[in-house]
Amino acid sequence: MRQYSPDLTPPWKKPQPVPEVPADPGLVVEEPRTGFCGAVIGCEAGTVTLEDRFGKHRVFPLEPRGFLLEGRVVTLVRPAAGPVRPGRTASGSVAVPGARARVARAGRIYVEGRHDAELVERVWGDDLRVEGVVVEYLGGIDDLPAVVDEFDPGPDARLGVLVDHLVPGTKESRIAEAVTSDHALVLGHPYIDVWEAVKPSSVGIAAWPRVPRGQDWKTGVCRALGWPENTGAAWQHILSRVRSYKDLEPELLGRVEELIDFVTAGAED
Repeated sequence: MRQYSPDLTPPWKKPQPVPEVPADPGLVVEEPRTGFCGAVIGCEAGTVTLEDRFGKHRVFPLEPRGFLLEGRVVTLVRPAAGPVRPGRTASGSVAVPGARARVARAGRIYVEGRHDAELVERVWGDDLRVEGVVVEYLGGIDDLPAVVDEFDPGPDARLGVLVDHLVPGTKESRIAEAVTSDHALVLGHPYIDVWEAVKPSSVGIAAWPRVPRGQDWKTGVCRALGWPENTGAAWQHILSRVRSYKDLEPELLGRVEELIDFVTAGAED
């Protein structure tokens, strides 16, 4: 007679069930053991293929509890046969299957620093390549008047600029007003630095700390959060937690979308 041993594991130590999510094309997930984050581009029996923002592909087994979706553990499963749903880019736009990057437009979007450029690429990179919009970064807003003069924006070469901490009555707002025209649009978000445009919940913190005036803001954030005072490493950690537009504050999302629309409006296709 077959004997069965009772399961004496306490209920609170047993693995909790997690959602099963179809591995639909375009779904952005993270494989936690390697930290690889990418969009689903293929799913076969027992495996899923992800593509990261650099175009690198990795194949992973479809194991229970094997992936993170928006920070939560899920089990990816092979999609049911049926009509193919259009995938989505990280910005939430409908993905264009097989789309190739178009030749760059004359128009440009400038952002205030490297971190801003990397964040825009992370979320809007696929959209920008389809539209042929190049993003470049300034050394600082003080350089903006000279940049605009040299760029010489016009109807077929519009210029969009994203500025940090653009609030009324500041030096930044006066510079923005001075260079804005029919073919140059300067918009900004209210945050001291683009780090703050990432939702605290996505980074795993309750809120972005307040840093006293006179201190370097990024270094002050690292100190307040108990992170090593290496702002480059801190930014890479923050950026790694951004998987889609859902991880960003609306005040940034709206401004970037508006700049993309402005730069591409009226240009010859």
